[in-house]
Amino acid sequence: MKFTASVEVSLLAGIANPEAATIEHSLPLLGITTVSDVQVGRLFRFVVDAHDAEAALETARSLADRLLANPVMERAEVAVGPWRDASR
Repeated sequence: MKFTASVEVSLLAGIANPEAATIEHSLPLLGITTVSDVQVGRLFRFVVDAHDAEAALETARSLADRLLANPVMERAEVAVGPWRDASR
């Protein structure tokens, strides 16, 4: 079976996020005063072939832990759902 997996990688609390700070400081220059607490991270989406959702989640977690996120400074949130063929 195929499953869609997503991994959202974000910095741990206390780790400086200069990209987010730059965006947040630029907002007033654009006339946007109602947005705050900007966070910047990365989102990965991919398809996993697995026997069931639990096995797909295990594969996605392994990929996140071993390749996509640096556990010293980042955390990864992993989710798995049903696969939908985008070509249809």
